[in-house]
Amino acid sequence: VAAFYLSLFMIASTSVKKVRGLATMTTSPNTKIILHWFRHGDLRLHDNPALVHSCKKLSAASKQSDTYVIPFFCFDPKAFGNDAKSDFGNLKCGPRRAKFITEAVKDLQQNLVKKGSGLLVSHGQEPHEFVSKLVKDLSSESNPSQNPQWTIVCQEEVLKEETEAVRSMQSILPPSAKVQTVWGSTMYELEDLPFGEALGDLPNTFTPFRNKVEKKCEISPPLPTPSKELKAFFPSDGTLLKSMEQYMKPEAFPSLKQLGYNEASVKEASTVDPRGVMEFIGGETAALARVEDYIFTKDRLKIYFDTRNGMLGADYSTKFSPWLAFGCVSPRWIAKECRRYEQERGIQNKSTYWVVFELLWRDYCKFFCLKHGNRVFYPNGILSGTQQQPQTPWKVYQPVLDCWKEGKTGYPLVDANMREMRATGFMSNRGRQNVCSFLCLDLQQDWRHGGDFFETHLLDYDVYSNWYNWCAGAGMTGGRVNRFNIVKQSKDYDQHGDYVRHWLPELKDVPNQFIHEPWKMSQFQQREFGVSLGVDYPHRIQTAAPPSGGRGDDPSNQKRNRGRGRTNRQGNTGNKGESSRKTNSNNR
Repeated sequence: VAAFYLSLFMIASTSVKKVRGLATMTTSPNTKIILHWFRHGDLRLHDNPALVHSCKKLSAASKQSDTYVIPFFCFDPKAFGNDAKSDFGNLKCGPRRAKFITEAVKDLQQNLVKKGSGLLVSHGQEPHEFVSKLVKDLSSESNPSQNPQWTIVCQEEVLKEETEAVRSMQSILPPSAKVQTVWGSTMYELEDLPFGEALGDLPNTFTPFRNKVEKKCEISPPLPTPSKELKAFFPSDGTLLKSMEQYMKPEAFPSLKQLGYNEASVKEASTVDPRGVMEFIGGETAALARVEDYIFTKDRLKIYFDTRNGMLGADYSTKFSPWLAFGCVSPRWIAKECRRYEQERGIQNKSTYWVVFELLWRDYCKFFCLKHGNRVFYPNGILSGTQQQPQTPWKVYQPVLDCWKEGKTGYPLVDANMREMRATGFMSNRGRQNVCSFLCLDLQQDWRHGGDFFETHLLDYDVYSNWYNWCAGAGMTGGRVNRFNIVKQSKDYDQHGDYVRHWLPELKDVPNQFIHEPWKMSQFQQREFGVSLGVDYPHRIQTAAPPSGGRGDDPSNQKRNRGRGRTNRQGNTGNKGESSRKTNSNNR
């Protein structure tokens, strides 16, 4: 790390010695500056369509003019810090995820420097404010005819806050400048999908989508990592404009405190709970290492389907999701590695297919959001304004919501999963399905409170997977709704209660007979097993319908607004697949 910062500082300081402002660099209308905007979903160099697009523009334009590409990343104060909150009063980005993102951006910066480029890093100002200042610094008010031509390139996103950031960026640019968005982050190319213009024919349930895509589409190979092109990003003599120096110094990289997190939050982020499944380190380097380790070194791919519903340990599932969420690894890269494993190890089975199947679920979330837009944040989801729209308002009862959030519902499987997420930022796929079903269908609380709480705490939060799956889990996408039988699920997937005891130490001495139904213990048995219900562990919360009345099967075996102006079912401001099969399809 020290060597990286030294090299980065040498690049910046050497360049500043060579140039002391715009006057020493000749600009003209033929000078072109491409600002490459890394966002939260593409923090990598490999298989990065937007980055490749910037490189192509550089190659094409440099034949006729001086052309430079300036990569940058902004820590938006609207997303980071203790003051950045949703309409429901939760942090937009919890400190653990913020730490993961800072690690990912550091790694990106380091990898760019190794390629002969660099990365400007800003905090404390919104992206469009940062670019506005940069454009002003690199332009001449006295001789505007000599100002360079500007282009901003970034990955295309499709929901409210993300598209608003692009519009804000376009609004501050000179009239001739444009923001160019490039599709990325999905395994399948948008233009290859057989669903008509603007995905108008995209099915509203996953299975017909899957069948048609797998039949008619191919997964493109990953794009190569730019190498020679990156070295040409900055002026060929190595000079950088002085106005950039402040964003490249080692001390310019923000700490969590500088991002607006208080002392308690910083401590929370730096504390690694030993009960967690593994320690997640942000960045492309760690992401590629995890893919290699899981698939090849530990040889876990061949048994993935059989172990994927576990809840304890690092390797019951891939754990790729935090890196996928922030684009530290490409889904096409993972698919390619799965195919390479099949070829090199001579093993092709349901497990080697199922990892790619999970990535297709992840694709579907973004494509669904592209089709339906911000309706995934509406209280009635895509059913709003249709004959299927429910007439009964969602409930919002804060004591019940607090019990769910704090892992104090009296249902051990629910409580253990919620405590794991709060302590580590991670929750298994099995856990996500159950806690979602319990909140929406058993407690009948407004599902958006669940989605918003996950947005705060999950390490692997991405807007598409999170909000689509909560919307679907609440039954607001029009498909079949699966109510999970919490007790049956507990006995099926935590047969001996190991997971529950791991996260609920107050139940450590409760025998298997009662570990998933502690309310069945008599007063005598409570004394015998060292737990007093209502004192050491809560009485089970009252549900709208008995949780034991729902289905316990795994549906996978069956054939703001988002703080973004959310309203309740009746349209009043809220206070703060075809199934609910996944509550975040990234979480594998």
